[in-house]
Amino acid sequence: MPDEKSYSPGLEGVVAGISSVSEVDPEKSMLIYRGYDVHELAERATYEEVVYLLLMGKLPNRKELSEFTGFIGHERHIPGDLMDMIQAYPDTAHPMDALRSAVSALGLYDKTTSDLSHNATVEKAMKLIAKIPTIIAASHRFRADLDVVDPDPRMTCAESFLHLLTGKKPDPLAVRALDVSLVLYAEHSFNASTFAARVTASTLSDYYSSIVSAIGTLKGPLHGGANEEAIKMMLEIGSPAKAEAWTLEALAKKRLIMGFGHRVYKKGDSRVPIMRKLGQELGEKLNQPQWHQMAQIIEEVMWREKKLPPNVDFPCGYVYYMLKLPIPLYTPIFAASRVAGWSAHIIEQYEHNRIMRPTNIYNGPKEVTFTPLEQRP
Repeated sequence: MPDEKSYSPGLEGVVAGISSVSEVDPEKSMLIYRGYDVHELAERATYEEVVYLLLMGKLPNRKELSEFTGFIGHERHIPGDLMDMIQAYPDTAHPMDALRSAVSALGLYDKTTSDLSHNATVEKAMKLIAKIPTIIAASHRFRADLDVVDPDPRMTCAESFLHLLTGKKPDPLAVRALDVSLVLYAEHSFNASTFAARVTASTLSDYYSSIVSAIGTLKGPLHGGANEEAIKMMLEIGSPAKAEAWTLEALAKKRLIMGFGHRVYKKGDSRVPIMRKLGQELGEKLNQPQWHQMAQIIEEVMWREKKLPPNVDFPCGYVYYMLKLPIPLYTPIFAASRVAGWSAHIIEQYEHNRIMRPTNIYNGPKEVTFTPLEQRP
């Protein structure tokens, strides 16, 4: 029987599988997608190229990328019945709940839902990667009493989402900023939502059920909501002049500062410098330098006082805010990106499957004598 010496709270440090999808090196503060440094991918590749890499195991050539983006572009439409269902969701529905329910419903429309073969799962993944941004944007516009925008198959994933959300042709810098964030959020090893997806897939449940498990896990504020909370904090602070005093007071009151620290990275999140630079560029172009300035001060205080570096959610929060993305959509956008990584792991799990069944340490009562019902007080 296992004892408490073998117990690791939160499974920290426990090796739960072998994967070729990604690697996190906490000592070097590096994130690797199938051998490629995420810095190089963010600077030189598009989100579509990264999705292809994660699903297919290699970067595409020009012909492969053209066919891939063409397929995704034409798969952005969702069934009319499902659109009616999304419109009927309560106005009070959380955007992640709306997304979870819509993805689950998509499984009802797919005749290949029960097919777990490699090719069928890859095709399902490509279709879902195309449709999730449409679902997020349509749900938001329904709640705002706006007409739903038809997707343009010629647009990139980042460009299409901004167009679906606003109905306008987006600014190239905004497209670039969103595209980079999608690259950085696309995959991150055995994080909570990916692990949840793999556990579900390990039972040989279908692809959609596995993705729904991941979405439900990402909804939790300890996993997917940090970028939302980070910008809410900055809005509460209000200006760079107040940032240091506010942060010190919050620390004195033992208030949790979202967007700092990471379970894996101890020396700094490798994705932060990329988003920080984008945040500075956006701030300068949009005449909103206060967000980057405020962030710098908060980062300095957190490092000086707690030796805690920021994680990618911190700069992503104020980048998304400058892009005028609605705050409740930050976590769904995370899901729209991470579905690529989830899918790669589900495919891998199906191909090298063993059902996940950990054990536990029992600490309840033992050898309790049964008392008949009529004798119980």
